Amino acid sequence: MRALPGVEVSAMQPRTARPKQPTPLADVRGASRVVIDLTLLVTGLVETMHHNIARRPGVLGRATLAPTTGITGLVYRSVRGITRLVGGAIDVVLAPLVPLLSVEEDWPGRDVVVAALNGVLGDRLAATGNPLALPMQFVVGGVPLVLDSAPIAGLPAAPCERIVVLVHGLCMSEGQWKRGGHDHGKSLARDLDASAIYLRYNSGRHISTNGAEFAQQLEALVARWPVPLREIVLVGHSMGGLVMRSAFAVGETGGHAWPRLVRAAVFLGSPHHGAPLERGGHGVDRLLAASPYTVAFTRLGHLRSAGITDLRHGSVQDADRAGHGRFDHAADRRQPLPLPAGVPCYAIAASLDVEKADRRRKPRGDELVPLASALGHHSDPRMDLGIPAERQWIAWGTGHLDLLRSAAVYRQMKRWLCAPR
Repeated sequence: MRALPGVEVSAMQPRTARPKQPTPLADVRGASRVVIDLTLLVTGLVETMHHNIARRPGVLGRATLAPTTGITGLVYRSVRGITRLVGGAIDVVLAPLVPLLSVEEDWPGRDVVVAALNGVLGDRLAATGNPLALPMQFVVGGVPLVLDSAPIAGLPAAPCERIVVLVHGLCMSEGQWKRGGHDHGKSLARDLDASAIYLRYNSGRHISTNGAEFAQQLEALVARWPVPLREIVLVGHSMGGLVMRSAFAVGETGGHAWPRLVRAAVFLGSPHHGAPLERGGHGVDRLLAASPYTVAFTRLGHLRSAGITDLRHGSVQDADRAGHGRFDHAADRRQPLPLPAGVPCYAIAASLDVEKADRRRKPRGDELVPLASALGHHSDPRMDLGIPAERQWIAWGTGHLDLLRSAAVYRQMKRWLCAPR
C-alpha cells in the first residue's frame, strides 16, 4: 500500500495517566437516577391519561398532554416533588462514597448492559450528568487511551505506523467486535501490520454530535501517536458507519490532518438512508397520538434516544434536523453529504436470503437494514452515495450482527484492503 506523509509528534517524554475506572457504587448511583427519571415519566403518563379520561372526549377527540389542575393536579405535583426529593437524597448520600469504595474490576456483563442503556437513553444520561453515560474514548487492548499533551504511553504492544480504527453500532460497545472467537480488528491488525484501535462512545447521542467529537479525537490521536502515522483504515458497523461519515464532514471542513491519512473506509451494514425499525416506531407514535385515550403512551415512545431517532432517515449532520423536532412528522429533509473525495469507500450489506434465492422478488436485508440503505443506493441521485459496484458486496444468508463474525465478510475486507494501490 502507498505510504502517506507522516505527522510530526511532540518530542515530550511519555507519561502515564490512568483513566478513571467505573465503580459498582457509581453504577448504583447512576441506576437510581434512571429509576427516578422513569418514575417521573410514568407519573406524567398516568396524569395525562387521567386528564383526558376525565374530559370524556370522543375516541378521536382532541388529545392533550397538558397537566391536570385543581386538587388532582396538586396530587400529581406532590408525587413528582417527593420523587425528586427522594432521588436527590439518594444522590447526596451516595456521591461522597463513590471515591471511597472504588474498585478496579467491573461486574460481569457491565459493558453490555451499560452500552445498551446508553443506546436507548444515552442523550438523557449525558444531559443529566449520569455516571452511567459513556464518555467517548479510544480503547486498545481493553484499556482506554489518555489523549493528553504528551505522546500516548502505556500501549500493550509496539505502536505501528498504520492503524485500524473500529467504530461500533447502536447499543453496543468496543468489546462486542469479538464474536464467536473472531475479531475483525485484531485480524486486520495482523494482516495489515497495523495497530487496532476501538472507539467507545455513547450511541444515544445525536450522530452528528458523536461525529464531531470523533473528528476531534482522531485529530488528537494523530498528533499524539508515539510514531508518525502513515495510514488510517476506518471500519464502522451499523450506526458506526454514519458516525464515520459525520466525522469526515467535520474533519474536512475544519482542515484536520487525519482525513488526509485515511487509506480506506469500510461500512458494515450501515443504514445510510435509514432503518425501517425507527420509521415504524415513529409511525406508532403518530397512531397513539390520534386519540386522547392513547396519547399518553407517546411519552414512552419519546423516551428513545436522539441516536435512535437519527436512524429514521440516516441523519448525520446538524443541518438535517433544522426546522423540526426529532419526534415531529416530517419528510426526509437531509442535506446531501457525498463520501470523502479521494478515499476509497467500501460497503458490505447483509441479507437473510441465500444467494440462489428466487430473484423474482426483492431480496431482504439483514432484519434491521435494507440492502439499498446499506449499499448507499437512493432514488434521488443527489443522495445516492455512488459507491462503485466493485466496492460493494452482499453477505448472503447473514444477519446484522453476524457481519461481525462472518469469515466470508472478513475475507472480502481483506481482499479489498490488502490489494496493492
